Amino acid sequence: MPRKLKSPNEAELDKARLERRLEEGLEETFPASDPVAVTEPARERAGRKKPREEK
Repeated sequence: MPRKLKSPNEAELDKARLERRLEEGLEETFPASDPVAVTEPARERAGRKKPREEK
Protein backbone atom coordinates (compact mmCIF):
# COMPACT_ATOMS: atom_id res chain seq x y z
CA MET A 1 0.00 0.00 0.00
CA PRO A 2 1.61 3.32 -1.00
CA ARG A 3 2.31 5.87 1.68
CA LYS A 4 0.43 9.14 1.69
CA LEU A 5 2.69 12.10 0.95
CA LYS A 6 2.79 14.66 3.71
CA SER A 7 2.16 18.33 3.17
CA PRO A 8 5.11 20.65 3.81
CA ASN A 9 3.43 21.76 7.06
CA GLU A 10 3.02 18.14 8.28
CA ALA A 11 6.64 17.38 7.41
CA GLU A 12 7.81 20.43 9.41
CA LEU A 13 5.68 19.35 12.39
CA ASP A 14 7.18 15.84 12.24
CA LYS A 15 10.67 17.32 12.11
CA ALA A 16 9.93 19.58 15.09
CA ARG A 17 8.51 16.64 17.09
CA LEU A 18 11.60 14.56 16.37
CA GLU A 19 13.87 17.43 17.36
CA ARG A 20 11.99 17.89 20.67
CA ARG A 21 12.23 14.15 21.42
CA LEU A 22 15.96 14.13 20.70
CA GLU A 23 16.54 17.20 22.88
CA GLU A 24 14.52 15.69 25.71
CA GLY A 25 16.46 12.44 25.43
CA LEU A 26 19.75 14.31 25.55
CA GLU A 27 18.70 16.33 28.59
CA GLU A 28 17.39 13.25 30.43
CA THR A 29 20.54 11.20 29.83
CA PHE A 30 23.24 13.85 30.22
CA PRO A 31 25.99 13.11 31.07
CA ALA A 32 26.18 9.65 29.62
CA SER A 33 28.49 7.62 27.45
CA ASP A 34 25.79 6.10 25.24
CA PRO A 35 24.22 8.15 22.43
CA VAL A 36 20.47 8.76 22.35
CA ALA A 37 18.55 6.27 20.17
CA VAL A 38 16.33 7.92 17.56
CA THR A 39 14.33 4.76 16.89
CA GLU A 40 12.74 2.25 19.19
CA PRO A 41 13.62 -1.45 18.91
CA ALA A 42 11.12 -3.67 17.14
CA ARG A 43 8.82 -5.75 19.29
CA GLU A 44 9.04 -9.52 19.22
CA ARG A 45 6.22 -11.33 17.52
CA ALA A 46 4.06 -13.52 19.71
CA GLY A 47 4.79 -17.20 19.35
CA ARG A 48 8.38 -16.81 18.13
CA LYS A 49 10.94 -18.57 20.25
CA LYS A 50 14.45 -17.30 20.75
CA PRO A 51 17.20 -19.73 19.73
CA ARG A 52 18.86 -21.45 22.68
CA GLU A 53 22.40 -20.48 23.47
CA GLU A 54 24.89 -23.31 23.59
CA LYS A 55 27.01 -23.61 26.72
